[in-house]
Amino acid sequence: MSIGLLGGSFDPAHEGHAHITREALKRFGLDRVWWLVSPGNPLKARQPAPMADRIARGRRVMGHPRVVISDIEARLGTRYTAETLQRLMALYPGVRFVWLMGADNLAQFHLWQDWEWIMHNVPVGVFARPGARLEARGARAAEEFARFRLPSQAALLLPRMQPPVWAFLDVPMVNISSTAIRARGDWRA
Repeated sequence: MSIGLLGGSFDPAHEGHAHITREALKRFGLDRVWWLVSPGNPLKARQPAPMADRIARGRRVMGHPRVVISDIEARLGTRYTAETLQRLMALYPGVRFVWLMGADNLAQFHLWQDWEWIMHNVPVGVFARPGARLEARGARAAEEFARFRLPSQAALLLPRMQPPVWAFLDVPMVNISSTAIRARGDWRA
């Protein structure tokens, strides 16, 4: 089984998250996608909304039978992506995990704790994001792992390939952000 992992604060979840999740299921041929709703982002000072609110919103936004909205990071007590991946790989040894992220995260991926371990241990699927495409392509992680980049036409192979391997997909983009939704202040309504 291949499971895509989309981590984030989802503060709040929105159609952009749902869109890349549907694209990941289709373009990478994943069996499932798990949204890993983070208790908090170590790279952000701001505290997110309560976990229960973010999970409830995620379930409303992403009603799909092959998508699970999960608080597993809180239950595992992990704080960093590499740590979460290590625990998941130990708990589910027969599962092929694929880390999913937007191009905005690839642009600053080298700031993540143990980012190189992530690249060497799980396939990574990256999605274009409004305003981040060029920055991501010149990112340190993209440059250091350039020879391991899978052509987008071969994206269906990603879950079955041995890391390091990653793919960058230019998909139709949804220009919406959690920051803009929070600024409006109406997302819990």
